Amino acid sequence: MSNENRITKLANRPLNEPNESRLSPDDRDYELIISAHEEALARGADGYIDPISSLFVITAATLKARGFCCVNNCRHCPYI
Repeated sequence: MSNENRITKLANRPLNEPNESRLSPDDRDYELIISAHEEALARGADGYIDPISSLFVITAATLKARGFCCVNNCRHCPYI
């Protein structure tokens, strides 16, 4: 994606609230995932180990600091 097509406007929601298309509140593991994300945010960590998949997930704060959406379908993208 070229620089002029990057999404740079933040979504109108708190950083600890993911877009429902990335993580639905109906997901059976929603509370567990949100808890892990909020703990990482509180620590100022760049991410956390997903409690379900064991993959590293980048926090919304780290993605915000990047300054644009990278279009990689990040779970906590603050731009989408």
